[in-house]
Amino acid sequence: MERHDLLHEFPDFQEKIHELKISNNHFRKLFDEYHELEHEIHRINTDSETVTDEYAHALKTKLLHIKDEIFALLNSN
Repeated sequence: MERHDLLHEFPDFQEKIHELKISNNHFRKLFDEYHELEHEIHRINTDSETVTDEYAHALKTKLLHIKDEIFALLNSN
């Protein structure tokens, strides 16, 4: 199962991601939350964890919202 960490999702922004993780507390919080959700979804998708379809869908929706917010921050700074 393919991973979706932010450095692979946004390869053109690797330096900016690093800078914002250090200088922007809100970005760092979003980054950390994205990372945790991505790991949980990966565990679910690889059958390491069993959850309801509704829960898995809610996690994926939340991950996409965070990703959208991160992308907006990357484009605005």
